[in-house]
Amino acid sequence: MSEDDRTRAMRSPGDGRPLPPRPDDGLRSGGAPAHQTPPLRGANAPTHKLPTVPPAPGTPSPRAADEGAPPQGRSRVYGRERSGGGPVRPLRSPSGGSGGPPEQGRGGPSRAPRRRPSGRLIVKIIAAALVALLVTGVGLLFWIDSRLTGIEGVLDDYEGRPDDTPGTNWLLVGSDSRKGLSARERKKLATGRAVGQRTDSMMLLHIPDGGDKPTLVSLPRDSAVTIPGRGRDKLNSAYAFGGPKLLVRTVETVTGIHVDNYMEIGFAGFVDIVDAVGGVEINVRAAVDDPKAGLKLKKGTQVLNGSQALGYVRTRKGGLLPDFERTKRQRQFLGAVVKKAASPGVLLNPFTSIPLAMSATDAVEVDTGTGVFDMLSLGLSMGDSPVTTVVPFGGEESVPSGGTAIKWDRTKALALFDALKEDRPVPKDVIDAN
Repeated sequence: MSEDDRTRAMRSPGDGRPLPPRPDDGLRSGGAPAHQTPPLRGANAPTHKLPTVPPAPGTPSPRAADEGAPPQGRSRVYGRERSGGGPVRPLRSPSGGSGGPPEQGRGGPSRAPRRRPSGRLIVKIIAAALVALLVTGVGLLFWIDSRLTGIEGVLDDYEGRPDDTPGTNWLLVGSDSRKGLSARERKKLATGRAVGQRTDSMMLLHIPDGGDKPTLVSLPRDSAVTIPGRGRDKLNSAYAFGGPKLLVRTVETVTGIHVDNYMEIGFAGFVDIVDAVGGVEINVRAAVDDPKAGLKLKKGTQVLNGSQALGYVRTRKGGLLPDFERTKRQRQFLGAVVKKAASPGVLLNPFTSIPLAMSATDAVEVDTGTGVFDMLSLGLSMGDSPVTTVVPFGGEESVPSGGTAIKWDRTKALALFDALKEDRPVPKDVIDAN
């Protein structure tokens, strides 16, 4: 044994140092054994040969490629010699683990999975939308408040004025003012040519502090009352003599109720508001044909537009007591139009809520202390289906100015107004008195 053979036998194959070459060693491809194995002969020789795989077209043979090129390490992959001299890359695992190049689909490089929005992002988007809606709503309220027309001095104090009472009391007045109506519109609405301004309807709305329903009381305009400084006369004469201020003082004097808010609307504003909400559904209890009011309606439930609504609340046709029937229709219609205006379908739709706000602020006049939040409270109360009634009356009374007026039933009228002053429900026998 030669010196080199003894060294190879003594060396550990895994000590990391290269073995000294032997004279007969040639180039070895990567993966070839370190020691040449002698070929098998005789009975141990294999009886078959591995098939020879021809090289791909255009690929130079290993022998030709090796000639004239620097020696490179080669290895066998699955029984045949691989082409190229780069390192063998590990296979990529099916689970997509590291160790290989990124997979490519048929259509190109694979895309990373889309990330779903997190719960925190969704909450932020919702919060931003709510804030924007709130800011818009608050801005709209202040815009409406700036458009309200206030009447100076209508609720000024005076000697002997009733003290403030529980709950909130509104005096709602419909005037026969033709202001804002052209000659053509007056003819179409059958409002006549009367000049000046008088009260066409008057209602007292009491909103309780507790959870009871509001109470809406009609005050017939021909009621016989004592007007401060004027003596006995019809209630609507107070407005003709001294405007809203004298009317409020007269109502407070005869009822003993402190009025907190005042609102007035004319003919033109009434029509605009009804049209702005798209008409109001009313159950017409009896067919109406009144040329003076420009009205012709059939019996039954139907949607009235602005001009029809105005005729409906003004007509004196129908019933044994035309004025009494008239006050009933006014209460019925006021409740219906306010309820429709306060409905979500109108308020949440900018195409109806904005025109309604513009029509309402142009149509109504209020005392200087009444603002948009008071108006909102009024709308919500009217939408709560208030208890409706009229001041109990019986008989007639002659007044100095001429003609006859409606005389109130003093006992029942006092029971009605005392209940409102004390923030109590009105007795049923008083509600059903008429």
